[in-house]
Amino acid sequence: MAHNELTMGGLTPRDHAFYGLVWAGTTLTARVDQALTRHHDLPLSWFEVMLWLHGQKEPVAPSELGARTLLSRSQVSRVADSLQARGLVERIPSPTDARSVRIALTDAGRRAFAEADATRREALAEVFDDRLDDADIAALEAIWAKLKSRPKGEGRA
Repeated sequence: MAHNELTMGGLTPRDHAFYGLVWAGTTLTARVDQALTRHHDLPLSWFEVMLWLHGQKEPVAPSELGARTLLSRSQVSRVADSLQARGLVERIPSPTDARSVRIALTDAGRRAFAEADATRREALAEVFDDRLDDADIAALEAIWAKLKSRPKGEGRA
């Protein structure tokens, strides 16, 4: 059977750049998810919630996590349930609203995050860190900042 070399055809450089971002995100995400699941039984979505919680000094409302993560508020709630069942997060009543709660990492959660983060770094070393120098990282940071900024013409809240 003949082997055909697949190409993306007559796409523009912008199309190639877009699909390159999609490829990179999908490939790197899958690699990290597999490593975290294999070594820690911790899906990437759980790690992402822990990542945001790890960086906070105070407990966080689920809605704030939903706004920052790639997860919806209901997904954040389900992830928090799973993390709480494993003793990695705790729900704390809001000091300003008796009807709501905030989420924080437990000490066990901080330890589990540190171990999982080391696994994440190891999983990315060969395919990301070892291939990109400081100038590449700076360029990516500039690109992400542009892509995350509010499009021109959108009203400010």
